[in-house]
Amino acid sequence: MQQCCYSSLLLPGDLLPPAKIRGDDVVGRRLLVDVEPLRASPAFRRLWVCATLSGVGSQMTSFAVALQIFRRTHSSAAVGAVGLAIAIPSIGFGLFGGAIIDSMDRRRLVLITSTGLALVSGAFAAQAFLGIRHVGPLYCLIVVQSLLSCINGPAGRTFLPRLLTPELVPAGAALNMLSFHASVTVGPAVAGVIAGVGGLKVCYLVDAVSFTAALYGVFRLPAMRPEGGASRPGVAAVVAGLRFIRGSKVLLGALLADLNATVLAMPIALFPAINAEHFGGDAKTLGLFSSALAVGGIVGSALSGPLRHVVRPGRAMLLAGVVWGLALAGFGFSGHLWLTLALIAIAGVADVTAVVFRTSMIQMATPDRYRGRVSATEYVVGAGCPQLGNFRAGAIGSLTSPGISAFSGGIAAAVGSVLIGLALPAFSRYRIEPARKSRPLS
Repeated sequence: MQQCCYSSLLLPGDLLPPAKIRGDDVVGRRLLVDVEPLRASPAFRRLWVCATLSGVGSQMTSFAVALQIFRRTHSSAAVGAVGLAIAIPSIGFGLFGGAIIDSMDRRRLVLITSTGLALVSGAFAAQAFLGIRHVGPLYCLIVVQSLLSCINGPAGRTFLPRLLTPELVPAGAALNMLSFHASVTVGPAVAGVIAGVGGLKVCYLVDAVSFTAALYGVFRLPAMRPEGGASRPGVAAVVAGLRFIRGSKVLLGALLADLNATVLAMPIALFPAINAEHFGGDAKTLGLFSSALAVGGIVGSALSGPLRHVVRPGRAMLLAGVVWGLALAGFGFSGHLWLTLALIAIAGVADVTAVVFRTSMIQMATPDRYRGRVSATEYVVGAGCPQLGNFRAGAIGSLTSPGISAFSGGIAAAVGSVLIGLALPAFSRYRIEPARKSRPLS
């Protein structure tokens, strides 16, 4: 699917011969996700395994919070407010979090924030065991969790280029996306089983315990002080980071491409309405919509081997944005269930592909002294823009129809990708050159 959707759309000069990257024609033709980062870097391997285990636990808490709030309130709006409780702190504090990340040892910072997140999970479990009926404490804990996450997440992203050699960064990003989508798929399913047997409090407790894995993975890392000197946290550091992004066509293009795709074409808010309009509103069918998006992400991550040969990631990311938009435009008017699910899955493949290229470009085009602030900006875009996109989709769907909302948003995202490429030719032309091999950290 990756080769069909993306590699075949690239020009011949956009692909590196496999031998230039690996010196191994057999491996170079590999379709499956490249697991070389797991073999080459023991530190990355430990971190990846531990983060995957902890990610499953985090998804269990997300499942439990939504279900507990709905049971307490019987209100979809109350459940939807969870998204605002996550997005507002992330957007409001995320950029300042980046300045903190670039001011100190990032390994130590992640240990601190991960410990805080573990305590928050413990507090979730405590309120469940105590049988607190009010949802106010849940929202407060979500806000605290979001504030910690908007430092923990971007700080953790700075590890990738320090643990892997440059030529392995795209493969490492693909493995991280595979871990994320696997957690999103497995976590809620496991949480549903555990909640049915032991109650939601056990889900929270399992998440708190799972942070042991996350802490172990980070604890075994070497020190991660910013290279080139630490900056002083504050408004000046935030402004300096934004100026650096504005001055880099590569970073600006990557963030704009992500904004374009999520703000204009995010489809999740339309799932219930399109399910009701085309398929009778069956809850099982609605569940298939979300599953199809996750399955697309897993397939895109698992079949990401060919992506390593792409040397113009900016152009590839824009092409992924076009595929994402066209798939969702088709989703808006598809009346056949199999075609609807296939289009959602294709959109999921395009999404994970774009994220892999975006992560690779941002990590490799950013000097280490700015990496925390740039990663924090990327986190703000990733946390806030999907919420704005879902709001746009729902508003236009209410004013017109769900199908028109999906179709217009998808076409707008596809056209927007083309316009970004025309407006920022340096982004589209950006090349990843073969790098000298160096020994990854162990």
